[in-house]
Amino acid sequence: MGIRDTDRTLPSNRMVFELRRDPAAYAEFKRDLEASMARYGLTDEEKRAWREVDLSTLARLGVHPYFLPQVSRLFKGGGYNHNDSEAARLYAEKMHIAGGAR
Repeated sequence: MGIRDTDRTLPSNRMVFELRRDPAAYAEFKRDLEASMARYGLTDEEKRAWREVDLSTLARLGVHPYFLPQVSRLFKGGGYNHNDSEAARLYAEKMHIAGGAR
């Protein structure tokens, strides 16, 4: 999956973009994932991938490669962008990166 596989019309892309910039939308996401997914009109396959933090499926569906680590940050925070953060570990685990983050 590469940048050319990005589906700009995929609701997940808009959701990631807006959640990273809109504190109210992010608060709703943290409080009620299902409501957020419904508000952005995600497909059933996207919803399943979000519930399971299935980054490979999100990539296959067309989520922009830049947004994939952002998905893990949405679930695990990410105020500190360092290699030992919970978000970095989740991203490494979901992307099957050998050894994970350190």
